[in-house]
This record gives sequence, C-alpha cells and structure tokens, in this order.
Amino acid sequence: MQGLVSVIVITYNREDALDAVLAALSRQSDRGFEVVIADDGSRPATQAVVERWQVRLGLPLSHVWQADQGFRAAEIRNRAILAARGKYCVFLDGDCIVRPDFIAAHRRLAERGWFVTGNRVLLSDELTAAVLRDGLRPETWTASEWLRQRRSGGVNRLAALLYLPLGPVRKLGQAKWRGARSCNLAVWRSDLDQVDGFDAGFSGWGREDSDLLIRLLHASVRRKDGRFATGVVHLWHPEADRGQLAANDARLDAVVASHRTRAKQGLSQLQERARKNDRNVPSQS
Repeated sequence: MQGLVSVIVITYNREDALDAVLAALSRQSDRGFEVVIADDGSRPATQAVVERWQVRLGLPLSHVWQADQGFRAAEIRNRAILAARGKYCVFLDGDCIVRPDFIAAHRRLAERGWFVTGNRVLLSDELTAAVLRDGLRPETWTASEWLRQRRSGGVNRLAALLYLPLGPVRKLGQAKWRGARSCNLAVWRSDLDQVDGFDAGFSGWGREDSDLLIRLLHASVRRKDGRFATGVVHLWHPEADRGQLAANDARLDAVVASHRTRAKQGLSQLQERARKNDRNVPSQS
C-alpha cells in the first residue's frame, strides 16, 4: 500500500501515557504517516503534550478536541476521521505503545476490501507505573527482557509480540467480528465513508468498535488478522465505567440482526452540523 497513513490516537486525561505513545510513534521505520489525536474532552495539559510533540515528531500531528460530556469515543473518532488526510486509517488507543515497525507492518497487510485487526499485550499496574515514571521503552525490549517480565507477572502474555508470516491464514476469520478491538485496528478511509464511520449513538464504554466491524462486514468488507505482526503494548488503566453497557449491548444486538451498513449518527451527521454552523455564521464585509 502506498500513500499517507493516518494514525488516529484516542485519549482522555492521560498525558503521561500519550507522551509515551507519541515517543514510540516518533521512532517508526516507516515515515509515511500523520498522527491525529482524538481527544474526548481532556484538560489543557493534553494540548500541551501535543504542542511539544508537534515540534519534535517530524511528522504532521493534529489535535481534535470535543467537550467532556462523558465517554464519547465513537464521536471523537469520527471527528478525527474527518480531520485525517490519509487514505488508510489506523486506530490506536492513547495508552498503546507501538513497536518500531508498527506502521510498516500495517502497510504491508493493507489490502482493498479488508480491514486489519491487531492485538496487544497488557502490562501490570506496577510495570506500567515504572514505564511511565522512569521513561522505559518497552517497544525496544529484547525477548529475554520480555521473558523476565512475564515470569515476574509484569505482562499477561507474550504471543502478541511474536512475528509469524501467516499468509493465507490471516483470512480464515474473515467473517468474524468478535475479539477485535479498536485499540489496534486499520480500515481504508473509503470503507469508513461507505459505512459512515462509527455510530455516536453508542455513548458510554463499550461496543462502538464491534458495531463498526459488523457494519463493515455487512458492507462486504472482510476481516484480516494482524496478529503476530502488529501487536502493541497496552499500559494498565482502571476499568472504565460500564454503566451504559447494557444499553449498548441492545444496540449491538439490533445491528447484528439487521443488514444495516450505515451509522445512525455517523460522519455525515457531523458534516451536516458543520454545514449548518457555517450557514449560521454572519458574513463579514
């Protein structure tokens, strides 16, 4: 795949983790990408982190912010998609540290008609604190260091860090949506436009990523497995409030039972709002 890749990083009030994520992105072997920070209402300290990295990153870095009105991951990702310039979008959580070949691996796996789902290893609370406090760089650790951390309980598993040339095996689960997450997900921008992006009707934690994948599958876009190529290092965080999960599960069940491809509150709704706002702005003579 040739052309610009847009890495969309979602964040909320976790400046130390975002700094570590941007540091890892700055060391990518493939430099043909931009970074769009999808900020779900963070305090000004997050903007300060972005501004520091805009000077240091050596790549285009933009910051898209929306007011803090609770967990609205779907809507802020849509805002970031509209701000992105690349033809291929890689979604990443703001606490997922990438290895130096992350962009290169996603670029190799990119294929028209397919989205790519990656995986992760989870660091413990204690190891996460050490990484952020001491400026450790787990994306550069050797196999022996990862083995040491696994034995001491610092990481939940190692398989996601392996590299295996799976070839056709990557397409065996092409119609499956379960088990995929938007913390490490790549989708062609044209396919996102086709399904109208994420559905902002999913508010509160959970299921907005599954909804997107189901609608992509309904639109005949298939799943390609990015495991053993694109694995990321996921920093520990407290469990999010799941108070809206039952309502989101009901929304998801309705999508599964339908053949719907388009989001009910997607990219087009944001674009229409922007057009209305433009019309309501008085012209200046």
